Amino acid sequence: MLRIMDINYSVEGRPLLQGATATIPAGHKVGLVGRNGTGKTTLFKLIRGELALEGGEISLPARSRIGGVAQEVPSSSTSLLDTVLEADTERAALLKESETAHDPARISEIQTRLADIDAWSAEGRASAILKGLGFDAEAQLRPCSDFSGGWRMRVALAGVLFAQPDLLLLDEPTNYLDLEGALWLESYLQKYPHSVIIISHDRGLLNRAVQGILHLDQKKLTYWNGPYDQFARQMAEKRAVLVAEAKKQEARRAHLQSFVDRFKAKASKAVQAQSRVKMLEKMETITPPEEAKKQVFTFPEPEELSPPIINIDNAAVGYGGPPVLKKLSLRIDQDDRIALLGRNGEGKSTLSKLLAGKLATAEGKIVRSSKLRIGYFAQHQVDELHIDETPLQHVMRLRPAEGQPRLRARLAGFGLMADQAETAVGRLSGGQKARLSLLLATIDAPHLLILDEPTNHLDMESREALVEALTQYSGAVVLVSHDMHLLGLVADRLWLVKGGAVVPYEKDLDTYRAELLAGDETPKEKPVVADKPKKASRDEILALKAEVRKCEERLGKLNDMRDKLAKKLADPALYDPSRGSEAETWQKKYAEVMEGLDRAEALWLKAQEKLELVGA
Repeated sequence: MLRIMDINYSVEGRPLLQGATATIPAGHKVGLVGRNGTGKTTLFKLIRGELALEGGEISLPARSRIGGVAQEVPSSSTSLLDTVLEADTERAALLKESETAHDPARISEIQTRLADIDAWSAEGRASAILKGLGFDAEAQLRPCSDFSGGWRMRVALAGVLFAQPDLLLLDEPTNYLDLEGALWLESYLQKYPHSVIIISHDRGLLNRAVQGILHLDQKKLTYWNGPYDQFARQMAEKRAVLVAEAKKQEARRAHLQSFVDRFKAKASKAVQAQSRVKMLEKMETITPPEEAKKQVFTFPEPEELSPPIINIDNAAVGYGGPPVLKKLSLRIDQDDRIALLGRNGEGKSTLSKLLAGKLATAEGKIVRSSKLRIGYFAQHQVDELHIDETPLQHVMRLRPAEGQPRLRARLAGFGLMADQAETAVGRLSGGQKARLSLLLATIDAPHLLILDEPTNHLDMESREALVEALTQYSGAVVLVSHDMHLLGLVADRLWLVKGGAVVPYEKDLDTYRAELLAGDETPKEKPVVADKPKKASRDEILALKAEVRKCEERLGKLNDMRDKLAKKLADPALYDPSRGSEAETWQKKYAEVMEGLDRAEALWLKAQEKLELVGA
């Protein structure tokens, strides 16, 4: 169990944590959320003991091991597999000692401990983790120096997962993973035998891999049971209730103050006026949680082109050797929203580069509209920004004839306000750099926008803003992303890149996710035989209408119960430590009502569809 008790910490005189308290039960998986700059990464450093507390205490059971991902595995001649094996320092030390130990008693102790920690299956476990993160058997035997920084980050993640610390701290672990790697990690963490705290803005991960949310807000910590969507819903409802209560209180305060102002000078009303002054002094101000700052992306609108904007006919593409992709016959129109699916190394980035004009066809032909403008965003472009220049200087280079007010307006349209506009890129956050790169990719109002992992380093609000901007954008979009929430909301066509080919994927994202987790060993689908529609009788129609009414009544009752529980949960007194686990009990009741509401909505939809099918 991790106990965080009344801790305080400041950075350059600015308080980040004040009297923050939380308890994480042993074995729980928890998502740590909060706006950028609230101190999530700082809290990790405090838990690890890398920073000294100014007050309070953080405690773990004796001998508990805390693990986190190193900044990066250094480039070396050590193979990936051996690098991961070395991450379990106890195993490595015991094996080394076993080679030189002579005392029979000590040899026995070493062998017993090696058996206890399952040392002999270590190579298989390490190999399985590396495979899940995208390294095949051949790659696992290659030296670390063969791989780029992003891939070495995966090795660092593999190392800490293999070491299995008692408390695993992960800070944005999916930023360097593709879709299949992110899904594998999600599945792995669900089965992880010890406690995990994850800083993440990946909604899917926070919905499926955690049991609770630890919210860092206004220098305090609050633990919420359930996945992220449940937390977000409860926070929105709590805020709505508190906003209403604050308005009522403000009206009451104004009424009391009005009485005091009118009668404080009258002797006959002095006692009543003084009584109301005391009431005003005792009135504790209700402060709603601060609403998340609205984030924006403003994509310039392109003019409309005649379809198709790109047509590929029997093309092949590669890098000088055998083609990576061949027999490509694809078409893109300006209203397309396409997600590229496929395992790592199958050619998603190669297809993106072909579409962007960064690779030429080796065979066949590709025809682009003569006026076509293409915007291309890839994660490496964030790393290629000029770190000693400001965002304003970046856009001035592309638009030298535009005045500064117009250029600053462009930056503001991507959430880079006056302060960030004149800050050197090297001092910007990862999210701010990503925003600048997205601005540079879209500055020419492209008809086709190709986005390769656009959400890395973007916080939750920025991801939602990106979804909104892409939904309103009138150009075509081609997406490669590990964020299934983004893909599900934006894409309406799926292309599967596999075995050197690109074909439409006719199933949905949930099915694709299941296939990835099952290793493509999916059961064959049974053919569906459609029944001939039969005309419904009057009695059947009346029965269906009655069922719809029942469902609507059930929904009404559950909505009333939800509102009452939300009001109860919005009461700050409920979270007083003296009331024990009462808040948790009410949260469980709320979760049960929300589950019932989901089921009731599904039943209502089903009944409504049946009624519509018979034409009633």
